Amino acid sequence: MELGGPPPLPGSPVAPPGYRPPYVHPPAETPAETTTRLRPVRARHPFRTAAAAVCVVLGLGLIGGAATGSWLISDSSADPAAHSAYTVGRTAWHSIPVDTLFPRTLKGDGAGPGGADRVWTRLAVAPDSGCTPALDPLLLKTLRPVGCTRLLRATYTDATSSSVTTVGMVFTEGDTAAMRALATRFTDQHLDIRTDLMPRAYAVPSSPAAGFGDKQRASWTVHVLTEVPVVMFAVSGFADGRTVTDPQPAAKAMAVTATTAAAQAGLSHEAKGLADRVERGLRGDVTDLTEKPE
Repeated sequence: MELGGPPPLPGSPVAPPGYRPPYVHPPAETPAETTTRLRPVRARHPFRTAAAAVCVVLGLGLIGGAATGSWLISDSSADPAAHSAYTVGRTAWHSIPVDTLFPRTLKGDGAGPGGADRVWTRLAVAPDSGCTPALDPLLLKTLRPVGCTRLLRATYTDATSSSVTTVGMVFTEGDTAAMRALATRFTDQHLDIRTDLMPRAYAVPSSPAAGFGDKQRASWTVHVLTEVPVVMFAVSGFADGRTVTDPQPAAKAMAVTATTAAAQAGLSHEAKGLADRVERGLRGDVTDLTEKPE
């Protein structure tokens, strides 16, 4: 009997000395539920498993494609060559609206003789073409080192319909070095004042420029741009279709001492004024297209 314990009841077996009954543990505490009870998992069907696998593959493919596309776009925008004036300018002939390249109406404030204002109205735009049918053979040969991607031309008349002017743009294949070399050659060899390198006119039927042909050319200008791969030109004549025997380049006909018919009629101002304003518009358009989005 254990010391200090209650006395045994009569008739109950007596435990041998030193014996202690086993300790009985109380029932375990039921744990508190701290998470949402999980829904029972159903047995997987083979078809559903295959469909899930296909969805995973397609999802990964879409994510990978989107990531690749994003990388390509960001890489392209980070590439200065993709936004250079030469890259953009070379394709400006079909990315800029024709009414932007050749506005229907052009104002020439101070463009006339003595600083008189001019207003020109577009008669027609020639279909875009290659350079072979639209340029004299010798001028075409001179431009051959930079190539010809496209030629655009439009013919305008002044407010009095007494003069007509064809303004054009030759979009070239040349790079910066080639365009600079051509510009230097034009300057050093005075190619811009040679009558055998005069641009051709674009006649417009049923208009003041209906009789504007090679023999009606009176004054002209040619400018090789170096910021964009473009050669600008303009050639003017009388709207009555008269033949001009002494054509004079605008650079000379605009001098106060010039006495040719083209100079006296201000046709050199017409050619130079129109060419300058169309060129200015082109430069602005290309600048807008080369600006990178922030």
